[in-house]
Amino acid sequence: MPFVHVQTVDGILSSDQKSEMLRRITDLMVEIEGRGDPSFRSSVWVRIDEHAPSQWSIGGVMPTPEMIAARFPKTTVGEAISD
Repeated sequence: MPFVHVQTVDGILSSDQKSEMLRRITDLMVEIEGRGDPSFRSSVWVRIDEHAPSQWSIGGVMPTPEMIAARFPKTTVGEAISD
């Protein structure tokens, strides 16, 4: 039984983004570890933990959600972010 633990800064992800992340991580685990067997889906656990910005450091600086969000292009849920 896989257990996937995602940690992020509180306030970065919307409810829709979290739902999309949970679904897509589950899909990926079914595809890879479950070898495509749909019954494996019920064995996949995914957890998202959100932590206050004061509990993080990027380059020695405590970021705000706005600082982190500014690092990534604006996209809609399900839209790919290109490099």
